[in-house]
Amino acid sequence: MKICGPKLSLCGLIISVWGIIQLVLMGIFFFIHSVALIEDLPILEEYHSMDEFYNAANAAYNQNAYNCWIAACIYVLTLLLSAQQFYVNSRATAN
Repeated sequence: MKICGPKLSLCGLIISVWGIIQLVLMGIFFFIHSVALIEDLPILEEYHSMDEFYNAANAAYNQNAYNCWIAACIYVLTLLLSAQQFYVNSRATAN
């Protein structure tokens, strides 16, 4: 079933591939607790102890990593839909 045209399906393919690469890499960097990404963590400005800060930062890093990987999986679904549409459109023009 044709949902979108050949240009939109090709654009969806390209954006999906880029999104998968970027989000998987960001998930890896969050998972290894990259200091460069600390500004993206939803943590408080002040804590009463260092242990409290470390626990909150570790939980936030892990949650952001999982969120990135979930979003990458959604991009995989978008990639599959775009690839199917690209295939349908290429078969329609070949006939």
